[in-house]
Amino acid sequence: MTAYPSGRAPARVLPPEPKRAAGLMLLFTAALYLFEAIDVASGQTVQLAGAIYPRDTAGLAGILTAPLLHDDWAHLIANTLPFLIFGFLAMSGGIAQWFSVTATIWVISGLGVWLVSPAPVIGASGIVFGWFLFLLARGFYARNGRQVLLAVVLFLFWGSLLWGVLPSDPSVSWQGHLFGAIGGVVAASWVAKADRRAAPTLRA
Repeated sequence: MTAYPSGRAPARVLPPEPKRAAGLMLLFTAALYLFEAIDVASGQTVQLAGAIYPRDTAGLAGILTAPLLHDDWAHLIANTLPFLIFGFLAMSGGIAQWFSVTATIWVISGLGVWLVSPAPVIGASGIVFGWFLFLLARGFYARNGRQVLLAVVLFLFWGSLLWGVLPSDPSVSWQGHLFGAIGGVVAASWVAKADRRAAPTLRA
């Protein structure tokens, strides 16, 4: 068994199967566009049914569905590029890990919205913010130089997104952004701990 000087397996910055990861993200994104087309054709009844309705027990189901729906095409298009890039890069630990990370972000973001939002919420922004903070935080938790460098590059390009966790435009769910970001940090911590447990150790 190979022993690594740091006591950890080397952390990746790109998915181990990039074509498969890219294909999965393209399919995921295509599904969002399909749902938006169905919503438009339905007169927006789909988004009304699938939104998170805060502090309403019936609205808890929206935690699962709200990230798949958007208010209009402009809302979806604005999310598309960071959704594709962050989602792809978040697969650097493999697709199985990505599902766990995404589920963590999805649930924490949705529950946070359900608890504190003043209005119904839809959109994948919470997932986008979660992936973004996951990518920013994981290198620091893992103390991995390559992942920290990637975090710096992402911050230089998209750091202004972080303002979205603060109240500003009343039509934008900063709560979804904030709790998605919290979910991303939680997921980054979990991944770093799991990697440390899985890493081979030196034996005398």
